[in-house]
Formats: sequence, C-alpha cells, structure tokens
Amino acid sequence: MKNQGNSCPTVDIGGQAVMEGVMMRAPSSMAIAVRRQDRSIVVQYRPFTPLKDKHPWMGWPFVRGVVNMATMLVYGMNTLEDSTKMLGILDEEPSRFEKWLAKKTGKSTDKIVMGVAVVLAVVLALGLFMAVPAGVENLLKNAGMSTLGYTLISGVVKILLLIGYMLFSSLVPDVRRTFQYHGAEHKTVYCHEHGLPLTPANARTFSRLHPRCGTAFLLIVMSVSILLFLVLNLLVPISNFFLRFLFHLAMLPVVAGCSYEVLKGLAHTENVFSRILRWPGLQMQRLTTREPDDSMLECAIVAMNTAIHGLPAHAPRTPEGWAVLKSYEESDPAFRAPEKDGEQTEEASA
Repeated sequence: MKNQGNSCPTVDIGGQAVMEGVMMRAPSSMAIAVRRQDRSIVVQYRPFTPLKDKHPWMGWPFVRGVVNMATMLVYGMNTLEDSTKMLGILDEEPSRFEKWLAKKTGKSTDKIVMGVAVVLAVVLALGLFMAVPAGVENLLKNAGMSTLGYTLISGVVKILLLIGYMLFSSLVPDVRRTFQYHGAEHKTVYCHEHGLPLTPANARTFSRLHPRCGTAFLLIVMSVSILLFLVLNLLVPISNFFLRFLFHLAMLPVVAGCSYEVLKGLAHTENVFSRILRWPGLQMQRLTTREPDDSMLECAIVAMNTAIHGLPAHAPRTPEGWAVLKSYEESDPAFRAPEKDGEQTEEASA
C-alpha cells in the first residue's frame, strides 16, 4: 500500500524526527519517544493550549503560517534538547570550561550548547539562503540582466543550495539515521490517517513521503519567494546589496504565511492539479527520509499513541516523569498489563 502523496485529513497530526526517536504533535498535546541503548522506549507527554485558542487572530489565514513557523522553531529546538536528555547523553561530567561558562551565565551547560547551536543555525540559514541569493541578484542586476532573469536565477540558486545542504547533511551517519526516523514518522502518520491499527507491519506498507512534510514546505517557500520577489523587484527595484538583503529578510513573514496556506491547500485537496504541484515536494523528501527499520517504527508508534491518548498508566516512571516501555504495544490504550501471580491467586480464591 504505497500511498504516495494522497491528500490528508483536515485534522493534522504531524511530527519531527529526533536523535534516536520521534516527536508527534496532536492538536493539544505532544509526545517524544526515544530508544535507549538498553532497547527500552522512554516517552514524554506534554499537553498544551494552542496559541490560536488563546489568541484567535493567530489562527487567521496567512497569519497562522508565520505563527506556525515561529512556534515550530521553538518547539523544534526544545524537542531536540528534551530528546537528548531522555537518551541520557547529557549526563556526562561537564568540562572545566563548561562549568565556568555555566557559572558565569547562570544557565545549564546543555542550554548554553543548544543556544549556541540555534544562533549558528540561524546565521547559517540567513547567510546561505538569503545573503547569497541576494548577492547573486545584485551582481546580475548590476551586470545589466533583466528583472525576470536575475530573479529566476536567484531562485534557482536558493533551491540548489537547499539540495546541496541536504545532500551534505546525509553524509553524516547520525543524520542518516535521523532521516530513517523521519521516514518512520511519515509512515506512522499515514497509518493513523488511514485508520489502521498502529503496528510496524501496517506502517511499513506506506510511503515515507508525506505532503505535509517540512521539506515540502521549504521547497514551497523557495517557489513562493521566486514569484513574490519577481513582482516586488519589478515594483521596487533595489541596487544596494545590504538593502536588498534587508528587504528579503523583511519579506520572510509574508513568504512564510503564503507558503503555509499553499502547503495546507495542497495537502487537503485531491485532484490532478494538486497532485502535480505536490510532486516536487514529495521528491525532495527522498533526500531527507530513509526507509526505517521496525524498531524505529515502534518509536514513532509510541509517540503517536502517547500524543493522542497520554502516557500509559501502568508504565513505570523516571524521576522526570517519563514513562519507560519495554515494547510499543504498551502504548496502545487497549493494552492490559499482565497480572502478577499474587493477583491471579487472590482473584481465583475470591
């Protein structure tokens, strides 16, 4: 059952691959499930109130795309931090420098590392996907190329940089493994959307390419920016490189808002036109997903079940409140923990 690119239900449940696990986000709750070295699955559950319920204007069309981009950036970094804590890889004794830095800043070592990573990621994204294309536009414009020409070439440069970045990332073994969990997330989401029991056997039959993926969103962002900047370059020609870069930066919320509406529309529409427009984004996901093994699908299933139904009541808890499962079946709300011998004897005598 290779469901590749069919439209999705109106109620979206999506997720994110993390180190050795998956995060799933339902409308009002989220769960992170990771596989530890002892093969147990540790899962965290967190309910939340959507911003659009607190502030209805944040759910307006076009505005919700900007809000979603900002919140997912925050959620994404928090999720990565939480998943590394759940794996226990941050429990190592910090170095002297890390202790000194933590003392001076008043922040924990892991928050400092994550903060530095966020800053570097933002700088890289702005430099690679905004400053470089803006510079290309500026050079071509000064060389006398037409507005249509330099805008299209700048857009192609953005897309090529995105593809190159993804290909380079896939060379890192840990990233390739995360891409497998990304595939597990998509297969599990498809399985849920089709109303099938969440098992590795059922999830395995689905495609690893999903129309609501963030990779598809990035490609839509690039495409929308090409069209938008073509119009704006005709209306507001800018020759100075720094002004052009600032102009691109200022238009980012507009691009994000428009792109989100396009993504939602394509994901929830089923016709020949929408399938054609979804196809490039689906193919781009071949760079950011890999076929998962069953243990990865199990993690994604645990995250999905927990996001929808909450933490299994019978599962033991860590001091942090995370549940520890021996198998993915334990996350199913229909699961019943085996009775102890003492309980069976007492029942029989009654």
